[in-house]
Amino acid sequence: MKRTLTRGVLLTAVSTLAITLSACGSDDAAEAPAASETSTGTSSTSAAPESSAVPVSDEPFGEGCAAVPTEGAGSFEGMSADPVATAASNNPALSTLVTAVQAAGLVDTLNTTEDITVLAPANPAFEAVPADALNALLADTPQLTAVLTHHVIPGRLAPDELAGTHTTLNNDEVTIEGSGEDFSIGADATVLGQMEASVICGNVQTANATVYIIDQVLAPAA
Repeated sequence: MKRTLTRGVLLTAVSTLAITLSACGSDDAAEAPAASETSTGTSSTSAAPESSAVPVSDEPFGEGCAAVPTEGAGSFEGMSADPVATAASNNPALSTLVTAVQAAGLVDTLNTTEDITVLAPANPAFEAVPADALNALLADTPQLTAVLTHHVIPGRLAPDELAGTHTTLNNDEVTIEGSGEDFSIGADATVLGQMEASVICGNVQTANATVYIIDQVLAPAA
């Protein structure tokens, strides 16, 4: 019963979080390092470098990145200059998440904590939560804080470090599966509990955080 109530409240928080984080997105792909030339022999042809395990790109990736402005404070470049809460506030796609962060009084915490990874629900994730549940969550500061901090992981995780089980700022755990540019979190770990959460725009950089925008709101451990 407690789990059901928690998910209801979280659903509310999801809509808020998603709107704030939807703003992240980019299609730029970093060029793969050129194959090194052989140091012996006269032929200019060399064996392919062993770089297949290197992340595909150092740039943001994912279909959801198309929603991010191409210029201004809300663009990828603009966001990289500001701490994460401020960066999100400049992106209209993450407006709901920003509202939730403000309601919980976490703006300063997120802006001043060094080197964190944020799993940011996009606006549609929050929109999927019933309005009454979302409003209840926004009005419940302790529960809202638990939901939001469950989406934050200490340390900046690069794409090749994202998969695994990580301790969150809520002192619980989140398990992320996948590799390359395809990552997900099980449906049973989301507020709605109906489908897995997927990273739709990943590796977005802010001054103090690496952001992965997701399409579901996550639920803290009961």
